[in-house]
Amino acid sequence: MFLLAADRRRFLALITVCLAQLMIVLDTTIVNVALPNIQRDLHFSQGSLTWVINAFLVTFGSFLLLAGRLGDLAGRKRVFLAGLTIFTVASLLCGLADSAATLIGARFLQGVGAAMQASVILAIIVTEFPEPQERAAAMSAYVFTAVAGGSLGLLLGGILTQLLNWHWIFFVNLPIGVGAALAGRRLIPADRGAGFGAGLDWVGSLLVTVALAAAVYGIVESSSAGGWGAAHTLAPLGLAVLLLGAFGAWEARHPNPIFPLRIFNLRGLMLSSLVRGFMVTGMYGMWFLGTLYLERILHYGALETGLAFLPWTLTVAVLSLGINRRLVNRFGAVAVMVGGIATATLGMLLLVLCGAHTGYLPLPFLAFLALGLGIGNTFTPLMTVAVADVPHADAGLASGIVNVSQQVAGALGLALLATLATAHTSALVHGGEPLGPALISGYHLAFLIGAGALLAALGLVLTVLRAHVPGRGRAPGPNRQSAPAPSRQEVGDEVAV
Repeated sequence: MFLLAADRRRFLALITVCLAQLMIVLDTTIVNVALPNIQRDLHFSQGSLTWVINAFLVTFGSFLLLAGRLGDLAGRKRVFLAGLTIFTVASLLCGLADSAATLIGARFLQGVGAAMQASVILAIIVTEFPEPQERAAAMSAYVFTAVAGGSLGLLLGGILTQLLNWHWIFFVNLPIGVGAALAGRRLIPADRGAGFGAGLDWVGSLLVTVALAAAVYGIVESSSAGGWGAAHTLAPLGLAVLLLGAFGAWEARHPNPIFPLRIFNLRGLMLSSLVRGFMVTGMYGMWFLGTLYLERILHYGALETGLAFLPWTLTVAVLSLGINRRLVNRFGAVAVMVGGIATATLGMLLLVLCGAHTGYLPLPFLAFLALGLGIGNTFTPLMTVAVADVPHADAGLASGIVNVSQQVAGALGLALLATLATAHTSALVHGGEPLGPALISGYHLAFLIGAGALLAALGLVLTVLRAHVPGRGRAPGPNRQSAPAPSRQEVGDEVAV
């Protein structure tokens, strides 16, 4: 009976952290469909409107590593609940905003709360589900929430905006946030953390946070600042490079660094983050530009656009029910990832065939279905490889690294693809091409580049990641000696999917 009660508590704790993750993912897409209404009501200029999205991205991406390390030192439950509270209060402020400045300020605060939650969610899952099969099932639930929540945000944003008003895309977070906070306080076990010991590495924290903020700022502003060669883009990116160099030098000497350099010895974490970065580069750009294609070219409404992405969402949901785990057990992690990335690449290429008069069936439908199959079969094995050899004391930092690789790569992919698509469209229009065909050509270029990013991820899996994963492509088995912390006993449970 005790074991049954413990299992029930862990299952409910998993639902709680997945609800928190759902709020974060929803917030990255739910705003998109409401932007015209927000612009009209709060009198945003076209240039400043992008900061409704970018304000969230800048603080979210830049605070992830700091928040992850705070979770390791101060306790993950404490950081999770604090982030959940900040995010929920910021959502209320967003919904009540009556000016552009108020909304942008609240969005900055939302990003801080989201970073605090997201940085420790994976660490909580890893700690709660130490057994390989249990952890694989928990990771499937997390991946489904993280991937499918984006298209749910498009659908929910369209419904709320059309039936009520844009304020409700933020108010919808309130019951979820309050419920998750109450459940988390009761269901997530308290952890003491490693303690601050010699003290938190405040200099390193400041360097890496400002560096990431500058990098994300330069990336997200590139499309409106005149491209990648503009001074407004190069200056923050150059500052980010200098600060990251100073950060690396500082961390090598500090006795209690925020980013222990031994983390680089965790090849599964590093390589899987690189592969995920290339995949997200194509995926985020496709999500944004695919939405624009449906709305501007096929003239879909907000609700129709959200429904169009359902093949993606439903496919990931079905795969997360255990099909993906059985495929990995049967064919190996590498084989499943190779098939998944190849399928996602095919989906991206199918979007290149879509034109001004393309019906939803068959091309867009098959493209979104293929992307769902590809992402659904790839992200769960990648996640298990990432956390396989991470010591428990560094789980929060590893969770932050996974999220940083996804968030920064997503911002980079979105800015890169949007900038190139816009530049290509503008060149065609100036050359006498009608706006409609020029827009389609710009979207097609972006989809081709996204397919190229997926192919780069495929190449990494077939070469360096394949060499790291033993057992004919299966994820690593237990290895308790992997990357031990120098000052305390570590348990490096690894995952075999």
